[in-house]
Amino acid sequence: MHYHNYYPVDVVNGPGTRCTLFVSGCVHACRGCYNKSTWRVDSGHEFTQAMEDQIIADLNDTRIKRRGLSLSGGDPLHPANISDVLKLVERVKRECPGKDIWLWSGYTLDELTQEQQAVIAHVDVLVDGKFVEALKDAKLIWRGSSNQVIHHLKEE
Repeated sequence: MHYHNYYPVDVVNGPGTRCTLFVSGCVHACRGCYNKSTWRVDSGHEFTQAMEDQIIADLNDTRIKRRGLSLSGGDPLHPANISDVLKLVERVKRECPGKDIWLWSGYTLDELTQEQQAVIAHVDVLVDGKFVEALKDAKLIWRGSSNQVIHHLKEE
């Protein structure tokens, strides 16, 4: 897996202070996407064990009260990302108690493959659906177009 950016302190992509990872790879190619540079699966930086370890360390750093991890992109559920994203979310749930996971994907909940569902089983909130430029609404929170749905998958 590759990633474009990692923000250890982010207050924009989900509630509270979070760690946010923007992965590479997206098949949706949504018109008007603000993250076109993440579409190619081999763009950006290689996601290494050291980067995974850094995310876990940042989530557990008590100097900053972080609520959780946000995964965006690209698309974390792109087939090329599934194994690394699954490993990461399983580790977050195992080693970072109390931290939630938000994930943005162009795939809708009812389109998910069995492999993608395995990732979603560890996710607290899924924001799903392709970005539709004609439905863009700057007033929306945590999504770009009104067709996208915020699914609270776990009880808070």
